[in-house]
Amino acid sequence: MVHLSALSLALNRPGAVSLEQVVASLFAAGEQRSLRIESTRPHGGRLCVHFVGVDDRSAAEALTGLVLEAERAPGERPEDPNEYYDDTLVGLDVVTLDGERVGAVTEVLHLPGQDVLAVREQPDAAEILIPFVSEIVPVVDVDGGRIIVAPPEGLLDPDESADER
Repeated sequence: MVHLSALSLALNRPGAVSLEQVVASLFAAGEQRSLRIESTRPHGGRLCVHFVGVDDRSAAEALTGLVLEAERAPGERPEDPNEYYDDTLVGLDVVTLDGERVGAVTEVLHLPGQDVLAVREQPDAAEILIPFVSEIVPVVDVDGGRIIVAPPEGLLDPDESADER
């Protein structure tokens, strides 16, 4: 699955191709229908997508909350070596520079300020949120199945993080 907010960030760069050139159709998760992209435009810091046959506000509002998926070839990666599809990161082991295992990526959160990796040691363990920035995540080795982190003090202590909330 390609997360549309990550895709829209890549498409908002100078010289980027349009969404229509990258993805012809999006598939509604859990449903037997696809949506064909007619056009896109930036709108208030977001990407506004017009789908074929969705021609009025009521039809567009009916799509609110719908999870959309785009097909891509197995093993396909973004052209920029510093960009990743969410599903290639989920499941990767996360280790510190010293080789200490932190856990595995369970989700990539696309927050307004920055992307964040959600990491858990075990499925029932506390979630650790790691800002996905090069200063903290200097190495992403998809082929090697791991992410190396250089966390600031306290970042990997879920008890300390929970106390500060």
